Amino acid sequence: MCFIGHGAFGIITKPGWVPFFQALGINEATAFRLMPIIGTSDITMAIFVLLSPCRIVLAWMSVWALFTSLLRPMAGQGYWEVIERAGNYGIPLAFLVMSGWARSWREWFEPILPRPSIEPNQARMAHVAIVLRITTGLLLIGHGGYGAFMHKQMLADQYASVGLSGVPGGLGTLVSGIGWFDMFLGAAVLVAPLPALLLFIFAWKVATEMLYPVSGAPFWEFIERGGSYGAPLALFFLISRRAARDPIGGSVKVPAREGVA
Repeated sequence: MCFIGHGAFGIITKPGWVPFFQALGINEATAFRLMPIIGTSDITMAIFVLLSPCRIVLAWMSVWALFTSLLRPMAGQGYWEVIERAGNYGIPLAFLVMSGWARSWREWFEPILPRPSIEPNQARMAHVAIVLRITTGLLLIGHGGYGAFMHKQMLADQYASVGLSGVPGGLGTLVSGIGWFDMFLGAAVLVAPLPALLLFIFAWKVATEMLYPVSGAPFWEFIERGGSYGAPLALFFLISRRAARDPIGGSVKVPAREGVA
C-alpha cells in the first residue's frame, strides 16, 4: 500500500515532490520528468511484493523508503518527517527479517514461499516483533511531533474539516494536545505493546489518516500511509499468536538461537 500510494503521486506528478529533487540539485523541469519513472518503479516493487516477494526487493524498499524520508529534512521540513514515516521503511524491513537473511546471492532473488507445515523460527519472530514495535512507536512519536512541536497547519485544517474548529482553546490547542497524545501512545508501545493498546492504535491511525481524504487530499494519501496502521495491526496479530507460549508483553524476549525454519 505504501509504495502503490507513493507511486501514484509520482505518476500524477505531485508538485509537492519538487523540493525533494531540488535538495539533490535537480531542477524543476527535470523533476517533473523523473516523477512518473519513480512512481512506476514504486508500483512495480509493490506488485512484486504482492505477487512474488523476494529479499532483494524488500531490502530495496527499506533503503529507498528511508532515503526518500531523509529528503524531507534535506528540503527543510524537519526530522519529525523521517520519524513519522517509519511505517514506510519499517514494514518491508520487518518482512525481510521474517524471511531470514539470505545465505547466498541466489537466495536474495528467489521468491519467498510460505511453508505452513513448518513452525516459524521463534528467535526470528521475536526480532520481527521488535522491528514492528519500534516502527509503531516511531511513527506515532513522529506524527505527534507534527502537532506538539511543529504545530502543522495541515493538522488544523484536517481537524477543522470534521467540525472541531470550535473546541475550547482553539485549533492550536487541539493540534498540540493530540500531538502529545500521539507521542504518549508511541512511548506506551515501546514500553508495553499490549494487544488492546495495539488495536486502539490501529483504529486511531485509520481514523487520523482518513482525515487526509476527508479534508480534500487525494485518497492516495490514505493508501500511502498503509504502514501507519498496518504496523500496529501486524504486531497485534503476532503478539496474539504467540501469547500463550511466548508472551511478548512489556519486553520482547529473544529465545536461544534455533535452526533455520
